[in-house]
Amino acid sequence: MHNKVLIIEDEDSIRKFVNLVLQKQGFEVIQAASGEEGLEKVNLENPDVIILDIMLPGIDGFKVCEIIREEYSNIGIIMLTARGQDLDKIGGLESGADDYMVKPFNPLELSARINSLLRRIKASDKDPSNLLISGPFKIDLNCKIAYKNNAELTLTPKEFLLMKIFIQNINKALSRNKLLDLVWGYNFVGDPKIVDVNVRRLRNKLEDNPSSPNYIETVWGVGYRWKES
Repeated sequence: MHNKVLIIEDEDSIRKFVNLVLQKQGFEVIQAASGEEGLEKVNLENPDVIILDIMLPGIDGFKVCEIIREEYSNIGIIMLTARGQDLDKIGGLESGADDYMVKPFNPLELSARINSLLRRIKASDKDPSNLLISGPFKIDLNCKIAYKNNAELTLTPKEFLLMKIFIQNINKALSRNKLLDLVWGYNFVGDPKIVDVNVRRLRNKLEDNPSSPNYIETVWGVGYRWKES
């Protein structure tokens, strides 16, 4: 299986050129011309590595990086900056990027850095820190499987993602809008009550008594919180 790379770059000429070079290097490449489109592609395609330009129309690369990092810890992110200023580099790394390159850059060097990043990601996948544990629950981030008392849970992709976000934010109140952005995407168009529907379904699968939940607690006027004593 080819490694999947998402290019989020608004300049058509750069995006298409990098796409061509990476395809020749054996990567499966997806393209997005804006931060908003890029976030949608992340949720749909689950890329291994993202090439992310800082200067994007709408949401800039720093914000895109922060949003991705809140949801995905195992996607590699290489940021591109045209200015080459230390402020951009530091800002990119602080927002969660793994590496950066300054335009203009050698596309073969970019390919080499992607391969180096992929090797680091694969090494970290073997780390037991890729398990999330809370009470009787365990989430294996590598296999995308959730367990209760070591019994595998049957969750939809959205329910799994919702549970993962809750356990990554134990005892922290998360608003419905925040959950909507993280699980359904920044540009989700639809009824925001979808959050409540999925929380109710998740409770039915996780709680011993869904009508009196011990784990997914309602925070009135805000949203929900994963409760851990």
